[in-house]
Amino acid sequence: MKLQSGEKELKVFISNRESRCNECREDLGSKAWITLAGDKVALCLACADLDHLLFLPSGNAALTRRARKHSTLSAVVLKWSRARKRYERQGLLVETQALEKAEVECLADYDVRERRREREATRREELDRRYVDQFAARARELFPGCPIGREREIAEHACFKYSGRVGRSASAKSLDEEAVRLAVIAHLRHRETKYDELLARGHDRCEARAAVEDAVCQVLQKWEAPK
Repeated sequence: MKLQSGEKELKVFISNRESRCNECREDLGSKAWITLAGDKVALCLACADLDHLLFLPSGNAALTRRARKHSTLSAVVLKWSRARKRYERQGLLVETQALEKAEVECLADYDVRERRREREATRREELDRRYVDQFAARARELFPGCPIGREREIAEHACFKYSGRVGRSASAKSLDEEAVRLAVIAHLRHRETKYDELLARGHDRCEARAAVEDAVCQVLQKWEAPK
């Protein structure tokens, strides 16, 4: 996606020291992926609402260019180089469908299938299947009106091991109602509203959340009602 005049490129930094998210207060450790908001306070990708994006490493200019073009929301990933005393680009965070569309445009069909298979294999290895099953079942219990299959999508996204997302918190591991509800709300923002478009236009995160709050609440009420 080409930036419009006046729009700022979203940036994600790979920290070179111990970090803590200023919003959820989680210790992120070293080499954490963070964004900087307001007075340079650190936010984890989950709190910055960027954790649904996929990382595309630098190296393939055509693939990067096309993925950015097709992605409503994207962010450049930067890491500090001690040797060069500057931040260097590591790659790009883009939406899944944007990367897949870019791969189709860049690669032969066989290569596309192989790339997707490798990516999905890696993803499956990082998921705790039993925990995901339990999280999905709890989401279905709390939101019986949720379309079939969406509870699994919500659970896998929330419980991805290295992400620091809400599904990895202690309350979520005990299948606390509020933690599951937060995961559902995060899913709805991205899937059922124009939240990503607002972020891509440079809107403040809190402002964008407020703008889509009514739409999220309407879907929540529908999903909470038994079928």
